Amino acid sequence: MHSVELKEIAENRLNKVSSILVTQAKPSDDTPYISLATKYNLKVDFRAFIDIEGVNYKDFRKQKIDIGEFTAIILTSRNAVDHFFRLCKEGKVELEATLKYFCVSEQTANYLQKYITIRKRKIFVGEKKASDLFEIMKKHKNEKFLYPCSDLRSDDIPDFLKSNEFNYKEGIIYNTVASNLSDLSDVKYDILVFFSPSGVTSLFTNFPDFKQEKTRIAAFGSTTAKAVRDAGLILDIEAPMPNAPSMTGALEVYIKNANKI
Repeated sequence: MHSVELKEIAENRLNKVSSILVTQAKPSDDTPYISLATKYNLKVDFRAFIDIEGVNYKDFRKQKIDIGEFTAIILTSRNAVDHFFRLCKEGKVELEATLKYFCVSEQTANYLQKYITIRKRKIFVGEKKASDLFEIMKKHKNEKFLYPCSDLRSDDIPDFLKSNEFNYKEGIIYNTVASNLSDLSDVKYDILVFFSPSGVTSLFTNFPDFKQEKTRIAAFGSTTAKAVRDAGLILDIEAPMPNAPSMTGALEVYIKNANKI
């Protein structure tokens, strides 16, 4: 489809926004989504579209991975942090003080303090994306890396490690499954916000007859955006973008335009 046609479709779909469904669990603390709702008089609901099921230590060991053998670990999310340390506890694994932690974002790195004393550990942090870590990791190529991840993960980190001949292993520490959304009568919102391909899969698992119609779709990250398009949906809002690095920022730009503010 040509760019002119895409632009015309986008303009025809630029209707007023009054309601948003964020396909994540409602945060326990203050969130920019609530500020967005207040600022523009919006209804913003939260509902997790995916559930996380941890792999127990016995099943993890079937992957022939001994956590104690590794000198560096790559952590990409809070889920990864939680389930990695859960496995260490279940397996009575004592982590060496010299273990290096490579975190995709500062948010993930800060979350480590739930389990370790950060100032006493070697922690390396990217900006926001996995690729931000790659140049840092190249300076530590002699380490033995463990990449704990979900059964559904993007290829960027394993591809980088393999193509650069790192000594590494990846281990599945949790599984991502579609949530049971039977409590939702429908998903008739002006905007649905997705953060992973799994969330898009869950939409059609729970609502196989879903028709997009005037519902706008927002996606965070390139893999999520691809999943939206692959599902035959129109992607109206994508983040991060140069003018909107966060999802709430991208939503605000769109809402200002759609609601003519």
